[in-house]
Amino acid sequence: MGAELIHVEDMAGLMTPPAAYELISALKAALDIPVHLHCHCTGGMAEMCYWEAIRAGVDGLDVCVSSLGMGPGHPPIESFIAGLRGTPRDPKIDLAQFTELNEGFQYLRARRNEYESRLIGVDVGCLQHQIPGGMLTNMENQLRSMNALDRLPEILSEVTRVRADMGYPPLATPSSQMCGAQATSNVLLGERYKNISKEMRNYCRGMYGCPPGQISPELMKKALGDEKPITCRPADLLEPGWEKAKAEIGDLAHSDEDVLTYALFPNIALPYLKNRYENKE
Repeated sequence: MGAELIHVEDMAGLMTPPAAYELISALKAALDIPVHLHCHCTGGMAEMCYWEAIRAGVDGLDVCVSSLGMGPGHPPIESFIAGLRGTPRDPKIDLAQFTELNEGFQYLRARRNEYESRLIGVDVGCLQHQIPGGMLTNMENQLRSMNALDRLPEILSEVTRVRADMGYPPLATPSSQMCGAQATSNVLLGERYKNISKEMRNYCRGMYGCPPGQISPELMKKALGDEKPITCRPADLLEPGWEKAKAEIGDLAHSDEDVLTYALFPNIALPYLKNRYENKE
C-alpha cells in the first residue's frame, strides 16, 4: 500500500516478551519493509521485549540515553550497545560518546526538576489502567499544578472504570485524553459524570466512530439524556465544504493546499496567507 516502514508502539508499557517475539516474527515474515519497535519502561518489561524483538529480527528500536531512560521513558541505548557487542546484531556505536550527553541531560534534569516525573521505577498498575507514558506524566504535572497529586492513585483506578464505561476505546489520542480528563473530573468533583466535556458527549453521540464495546447506559444517559446516538459514518453528516472554502478565500489562495489550509484553520489561515503572499508582492 506504499508504506515505507512499520512502527509498532507500546506507549503504555503493556507488551510482554513472548508477545514481542511473536508479533515481530510475524511482521518480518509478512513484510519486506523495515519493522521498528517503540516500548516504554512503565511496566518493567520493555528491555525484555526489546531483546526478544532483536531475536525476532527487528530493524530498529526507540531508545533514550540512560539519564533520560527507564520509568515512563524508553530503555537506555547504552545497555543495548553493550549487550549486543560482538553479536551478529552489534550496532557498532561508540559507547564513550554518551558520557558527555548524559552529563548534560543530568544537569538539565536537576535544573528543571519541578517538571520531573515522580513515577520512577516500575508501575505494574499500567497493566490495569493502560495509560500511555506521555499521558501519565502530563496528568501528573496537571495534578501537581492543582495541588492534587495525592489523588493520582484514585484517578488511575477511575480511568479503568471510565474506559470500561466508554466501551474500551484504545488509549491513544484523542480517546486517551477524553478518558483521563473524565476520570480526573469524576474524582476531583466527588461525583461520577457530574461534568462531561463536549468531546465526551460527541464520543457518546458516535462522532468518533463506533467503540469496540458498548458504552455504559449510565454514561450514555448522563452525556446525551434522551438524545439518540448516530448509527452512520460520522463524516457522512458533514456538508461539502470545498467549493464554499474556495469561494470564501478567493484570490488569496494560490493553490489547493492554501484552500485546504483555510478550510481547516480559517482564523489562522487568513493572516498567514496574507503575510505569505501580499508581503512578497
